[in-house]
Amino acid sequence: MITHIDHIVLTVRDIERAVAFYSRVLKMEAVSFAGGRRGLRFGTQKINLQTLGQETRNFAGIGSGDLCLITDMQTDALLDHLAAESVDVLEGPVAKSGATGPITSVYFNDPDGNLIEVSRYGPAPSSV
Repeated sequence: MITHIDHIVLTVRDIERAVAFYSRVLKMEAVSFAGGRRGLRFGTQKINLQTLGQETRNFAGIGSGDLCLITDMQTDALLDHLAAESVDVLEGPVAKSGATGPITSVYFNDPDGNLIEVSRYGPAPSSV
């Protein structure tokens, strides 16, 4: 019945600060839609951004997001990139289980406290 995720929504304090972080750190494309709403496109998916109370049909909270994003970047290069962007790694690299097999994951928070897991498919490096 379900084939894939089209978009998710993160609740943030400052939409433009979130756009800047995801564009800079994760190289996502900033987009505008629906009369000025903001989002971040990558591949065939999108993250829409909202402020607290903007969407009244859910029980969103700032910093309650927890998402796993897949990269094709080597884990060492990812760690170097995050360090260059002054992003504090909370955990990783660590072996985890992804939707279709083993992944190696690195965890950090965005500026609003959402937990971001960036992972690579394939066998875990021997250092994990």
